[in-house]
Formats: sequence, C-alpha cells, structure tokens
Amino acid sequence: MNVSKRHIGKTLTWRLIGSVDTLFLTYFFTGSLDSGIQITGIELLTKMTLYFFHEKFWFRSKVVDSNKRHIYKTFTWRFLGSLDTMIISTLVSGNPFTGIKISGAETFTKIFLYYIHEKLWYEINFGLDNRHQNRFRKNNITEN
Repeated sequence: MNVSKRHIGKTLTWRLIGSVDTLFLTYFFTGSLDSGIQITGIELLTKMTLYFFHEKFWFRSKVVDSNKRHIYKTFTWRFLGSLDTMIISTLVSGNPFTGIKISGAETFTKIFLYYIHEKLWYEINFGLDNRHQNRFRKNNITEN
C-alpha cells in the first residue's frame, strides 16, 4: 500500500480546486487580480504542506463511520485553511478586514467543495490496494 502516494494525489487535486476558489474570491473582494495571484501563490506552499499533514493525521484516525469522518475532516480542514487564508490575505492586502472577508466567504464555498472532494476520493482506490474490493467481499460474506 502506498499511502503517501494517495496523500500527495489528494493534496494536489484539492489544492487545484482550492486555489481557483481563492483566486475568484480574492478578485471578487479586492478587484485585484494581482492580489489574487499573490495570495493563491503563497497558499500553494502553505496549504499543500498543511493539507498533507492533515491527511496523515486523519489517516491514523479511529473514526470509522465514513459520513462522520468526512464531516469532521471537512470542518477541521476548513478551520486550518481559513486561518491560513486570513493571515496571508491580511499580509498581502495590508487590511485585516479584507482577510476576514475572503476567509469568511471561503468558509462556505470550501466546506461544500471539500466535502464533495472527500466523497469522491473515498470512492477511489488510488494508493489503497483494492480497499473497495475487500469491502465488497466482506459484505457478501456477511449477507450469505
């Protein structure tokens, strides 16, 4: 099993989605594409690092109910992600209210986007050595 491969795959796909969202929200609130590019560029590094370790932490989690797990992961990630965005947006814009507006808006957009991302990745065996095949066999054995 190559779990790190999975963590990296999830990190890259989520960062693509998250970066597009951050770029759009920054432009919406500041009217500046330059600020959006700066914030998104800095977040590429900070968010990928935070997300990779967030994934490693949750991989070791004892939460087995997939729906609860997706919800818990969504909210813990959103807390870390919004805090990071607020700090970076404030530093780039020089205005703490801009940081609060951007991170506040992304709290809503990214909770939805992240939950969908988690549900999709849950269905993918990438890096897990046939997890779903084993689950299917187990369910068939218990049903007979």
